[in-house]
Amino acid sequence: MTDVRSDPDALLLRVQREERANSGRGSLRIYLGAFAGIGKTYAMLNEARRRRKYGEDVVVGFVETHGRPQTVAVLDGLDVIPRRKVEHKGVIVEEMDVDAILRRKPAVCLVDELAHTNAPGSEREKRYEDVEVILDAGINVVSTLNVQHLESLNDTVESITGIKVRETIPDRIVDEADELILIDLSPEAARARMEHGNIYPPEQAKAALQSFFRPQNLAALREIAL
Repeated sequence: MTDVRSDPDALLLRVQREERANSGRGSLRIYLGAFAGIGKTYAMLNEARRRRKYGEDVVVGFVETHGRPQTVAVLDGLDVIPRRKVEHKGVIVEEMDVDAILRRKPAVCLVDELAHTNAPGSEREKRYEDVEVILDAGINVVSTLNVQHLESLNDTVESITGIKVRETIPDRIVDEADELILIDLSPEAARARMEHGNIYPPEQAKAALQSFFRPQNLAALREIAL
């Protein structure tokens, strides 16, 4: 087993986490998955329900259900911060309302899809930048991320899948997270969920199964995540 004390990078990260904790900054927990539909958002929402049961002040800053019945069901009853509406080229886009979260100042805020790019005209370009503002306010954040969105893996993921991932996040965000929880699912189970319509609508699912969700792609992404 590697001795953390002999690893300068690991030691530096530990010191930085301790400094952030002592500064009153919120903690960041990330549910990490190898691909979409693996259950990250569902796990995050279940955590919120447990925290609320034990008296913690938890709010949903932004959660994307993608219309999945199980996710919609577990979201029901949680305190959801209304989304901010942004107009872009005549289309209304809904984004997370950071100012409303800061005014509410909960103990814990759920923020889905950490690598999301905000609509043009937003105060910050990326959702992870919004999360940093929330953390700086002393609010703990629980978020979700797929491994293919890490900047350092962008070329590797493209070489495996043939698909260029446009939304990426600096590796430092994950390095600096206080907790990283892997949500695992076999490629066979993921494809079965896709085929049964539990991830995307039928036409979108059919296209995904023939492209990004090919067995070899999922197996490679899972190995990277593990």
